Amino acid sequence: MSTPNKTLSTVRVDAWLWAIRAYKTRSAATAACRAHHVRLNDDPVKPSQTIVPGDTIRIRMSGFERVLEVTQLIAKRVGAEAAARCYRDHTPPRPLMPSLGLPQRDRGAGRPTKKDRREMEKLRGMR
Repeated sequence: MSTPNKTLSTVRVDAWLWAIRAYKTRSAATAACRAHHVRLNDDPVKPSQTIVPGDTIRIRMSGFERVLEVTQLIAKRVGAEAAARCYRDHTPPRPLMPSLGLPQRDRGAGRPTKKDRREMEKLRGMR
C-alpha cells in the first residue's frame, strides 16, 4: 500500500485536490480553480497556487461547500485511506431537503387524467 510523501515542502492546489480524490481528474480540479469554486484561506486561487500544511481550502461543489484543512502534502494520487489522512474535514452537515408532501402516483398507473393533472397542479401551487 502506498503512503503520502512527507518530504514535500509545497504542492500545487489543483494537484493536491486531485490527489486527495476531491475531483476525479486533475483537469477537473484545474477547471474548478479557474471558475473560482476553490478558495484558499478565503481567497480565490489559481490552479498553480502552492499550499502548505495548515491551509484551509473551501470547495464549492453541487450546491454545498466542503471545508478542508491541509494536514499533509501529497502530489500523487494514492489509495482512499491514505488520501483521507492528508486533510481534516471541517464541512458542516448538509441541510435536509424539505419534504413537500406531494402525492406520488403508483408505478404503472398510466398517464394522469386531465382531472388528476389539475389536482397535482393545484397542490404544487401552479393554479
